[in-house]
Amino acid sequence: MSSADTADDGVAKFVQPNRGFLGTVQHWLHVNPALVPLIVLVASIVVFGLLLGSKFFSPFALTLILQQVQIVGIVAAAQSLVILTAGIDLSVGAIAVISSVVMGQFTFRYGLPVEVSIICGLLFGTAIGAVNGWLIAAMKLPPFIVTLGMWQIVLAANFLYSANETIRSQEIAENAAMLQLLGAKFSVGGAVFTVGVLFMVLLVLVLAYVLRHTAWGRHVYAVGDDAEAAELSGVNVKGTIISVYAVAGLICAFAGWALIGRIGSVSPTSGQLLNIESITAVVIGGISLFGGRGSILGTFFGALIVGVFTLGLRLMGADAQWTYLLIGVLIIAAVAVDQWIRKVAA
Repeated sequence: MSSADTADDGVAKFVQPNRGFLGTVQHWLHVNPALVPLIVLVASIVVFGLLLGSKFFSPFALTLILQQVQIVGIVAAAQSLVILTAGIDLSVGAIAVISSVVMGQFTFRYGLPVEVSIICGLLFGTAIGAVNGWLIAAMKLPPFIVTLGMWQIVLAANFLYSANETIRSQEIAENAAMLQLLGAKFSVGGAVFTVGVLFMVLLVLVLAYVLRHTAWGRHVYAVGDDAEAAELSGVNVKGTIISVYAVAGLICAFAGWALIGRIGSVSPTSGQLLNIESITAVVIGGISLFGGRGSILGTFFGALIVGVFTLGLRLMGADAQWTYLLIGVLIIAAVAVDQWIRKVAA
């Protein structure tokens, strides 16, 4: 009798490991990284809703949260792309502000049409991001050092170029209303939205689709997970990193445009904490600081969590320091949960 006759002709089966309850939860959260921040967001809304009643649980209050986090949400979307590649960008806030200053100064100092000035501001932000990416990808410099230096350079250039002068909201409304476009409000029932909020939501949805369903999105995750392995598998690591930082710069420039709409004026002193606030939203949103894991939807939920805590505690009359304390706890807890979840892949 030949060995072929005695061979088992059954179909190979893979035995599913018995993870237990905690192991199953850990695996589930690993597969769905946006789930943790979503649970925290829903829980925080329910808690503040029970404590404050209709004062918090109203269409106006809930949409006010969206208005308050729109700038951070847009910048955090840019930061998410960078952190997914295992990088970090400390210059995002400065890029947003100087892009808004360019839009305002090109319109009022040089007399350019407002549409041209906005395009110039968007291109300026993209160019700064591309320089960051080139220094990191081609020159092999650490992202933290590059973006820390760029933050200082752009911040100084911002004050020098603008002469620390603010373009007033009345002047903008009269002569260049398009600069305030993303701050325009519209009502749906009792809820009040802005064009900037709509842009933020659309941006998150577009990036979520791109990261999940396009080759570029898969390359972003691959580079963040293991850049050397990605390069060996044919991914253009340098091109991907440069493109990520350039897209991040463009998104930050849009945030600068939205910032004009939000505050009404072009101010070189605005948005000073956007770099820290964006990282906060990303971390609370469950994107791993080690790169390669996370969801842009999680970042969106992270930004909303900060907004819910800020508004809820303010309505309760609590000291503003309680907001920072609780957000600090959330940051540490988010990193701890991320480390626990990463053990699934270890």
